[in-house]
Amino acid sequence: MKAEPTSKFIKVRCPKCKNEQITFGKAAKVVHCLVCGKTLVEPTGGKSKVKARILEVLE
Repeated sequence: MKAEPTSKFIKVRCPKCKNEQITFGKAAKVVHCLVCGKTLVEPTGGKSKVKARILEVLE
């Protein structure tokens, strides 16, 4: 039996420029918007602190 991963990819929308991008739910590095550079996700050691709107959780 195979163990299921505990984290998922998430699709977020930048609050500044409305760009949508996909990131990891437990990011180890700061994730910036690819268009305007605003910080979207900050690492916390476990689940990331998301500073953008989560649109969907991808399986």
